[in-house]
Amino acid sequence: MSGFVAIATTGELAPAGMKRVVVDGKRLLLCNADGRYYVVDEMCSHEEYSLYLGCIKEGRIKCSLHGSYFDLATGQPTCDPADEPIRTYPVKIEAGQVWVEV
Repeated sequence: MSGFVAIATTGELAPAGMKRVVVDGKRLLLCNADGRYYVVDEMCSHEEYSLYLGCIKEGRIKCSLHGSYFDLATGQPTCDPADEPIRTYPVKIEAGQVWVEV
């Protein structure tokens, strides 16, 4: 899997769980949304606040600072005050490992 890096096992995160990872100097957040895995930039696009301090609900991640939600699949904000998306990264699951391409 050229370009992909293993960052976790599939059993590490319960549903709605998150894990901070650093890949190639980028601070990322691995998220389990009801058994689907997503990787996004760790920081909120609105105020540079860690999304790790928020929560995952219905395929979205909430920034606990101002209440903005972001779609985990697209990175698009789904409510104010955020108006810029967060970056998302390709994820693959293989042999019980979660892989991300940065």
